[in-house]
Amino acid sequence: MIIAKRFALIILAALLPVIAFGAETKKADPRTMAFAPLVFEVPKTERIVLKNGMVVHMLPDRELPLVSLTAYVNVGSIYEPADKTGLAGLTGAVMRSGGTRELPPQSLDAELEFMASAVESSIGADAGSVSLSCLKRNLPRTLELFAQVMMAPAFSEDRVALAKKRTIEALRRQNDDSKEIADREFQKAVYPNHPLGRVPTIETVTAITRDDMVAFQKQYFHPNNVILAVSGDFDTKEMVALLEKTFAGWQREEIACPPVPEPAKEVKPVVLLARKDVPQSAIRMGHPGIDKNNPDLYAVRVMDYILGGGFTSRLMTEIRSNEGLAYNVHASFDIGRRFIGTFEAETETKSETTAKAIGLMRAIIAGMTKEPVTDAELALAKDAIVNSFIFGFARTDAVVAQRARIEFYGYPEGYLENYRANIAKVSKDDVLRVARRCLKPERMVTVVVGDDKTFDKPLSTFGTVEEIKLDNGTEKGAK
Repeated sequence: MIIAKRFALIILAALLPVIAFGAETKKADPRTMAFAPLVFEVPKTERIVLKNGMVVHMLPDRELPLVSLTAYVNVGSIYEPADKTGLAGLTGAVMRSGGTRELPPQSLDAELEFMASAVESSIGADAGSVSLSCLKRNLPRTLELFAQVMMAPAFSEDRVALAKKRTIEALRRQNDDSKEIADREFQKAVYPNHPLGRVPTIETVTAITRDDMVAFQKQYFHPNNVILAVSGDFDTKEMVALLEKTFAGWQREEIACPPVPEPAKEVKPVVLLARKDVPQSAIRMGHPGIDKNNPDLYAVRVMDYILGGGFTSRLMTEIRSNEGLAYNVHASFDIGRRFIGTFEAETETKSETTAKAIGLMRAIIAGMTKEPVTDAELALAKDAIVNSFIFGFARTDAVVAQRARIEFYGYPEGYLENYRANIAKVSKDDVLRVARRCLKPERMVTVVVGDDKTFDKPLSTFGTVEEIKLDNGTEKGAK
């Protein structure tokens, strides 16, 4: 890819003085050599707005005869009715699998397969997407099918029924994996009585009808509610003309999104136990976090890395390397894009060391708030974050997706361009300040899935214990 080639040229340019210097003399001392600093400019895309209001970000790449498109749609499960939780996810799946008004599902599948093209759709918590990938020569027809999925999905009755059956079967098996249980229950506990904390049940999925899916898609899928990311082998003017032609009949509409309340900024500290006869406990602990507009975002990123972001983090060093309690342990703030996100620390350990692991994790998290990090920790964290930044732009499709998502979620102007400088400015005092402001070790929810009969200490050591009744998706979940 073009971006990858640029990286190679930058490295080669840096090495050329070494090669030339070595050719002139064998007495060169590498410790005295000086080189011009490497410079990486964040690639830009061309942004245009189609006549129907659809925003498009484009970045050509002629290396391979391939084209990729992704449409980001302002839709999500946060907008679905509570009594039909799961509607957004099912709608996103059946938009593609259920065929279009012009092609039944089997014909759509067959034509895409024949062209070696792919069209996929999905809807998550706060965004939906429809994506396309194809050979350049097949772009006109594949784009037509992509547009049909976006504008006129058929929601075939048999595919609706199949999707519901698959979802219900998955709900029946949802308590097979301890880690999945812990992740689900942690999300519910951090977002109580909020759409972000809702999970589907057999009852809510059973209640969903084809008409619900049709209405949900019709409410949100309009061109003025879409940002399109396009990359690959194309001429920009030709691509704009093709998009205008393909989406000419899709008219903009007024879109009324249901109001979504802000999540609670604090939750009740509690220990939640899901009893499961397994030899290893799944542990999750944390609390509500911050959103992308928080001025402490960059200091939080650095703190994350030091606390639980890599093999040199405090949690990994103590829990894995020094104590041998777990293969992996991690902690970070999941920065919210539309609402506040979460702070979460997680690990899995054998039942007999459950309390020891919980105690150490809590102590290490609390330790971040007590004294400044070391110079070595700060330098390593900032270098790692800054140096890894460029790998998010190694492919043109990643570049254009970054630019589209920056606009989609309303990030500030210059966010990408200033990211490395903002990280580099973070000081030890900043890390300590945000640790004391954003980490709340005394206000954490702790979720444990395991066999409490074999724990080294009772969970009541860490606070009030409430049991989670595992119900295989047949109820909304009693605690």
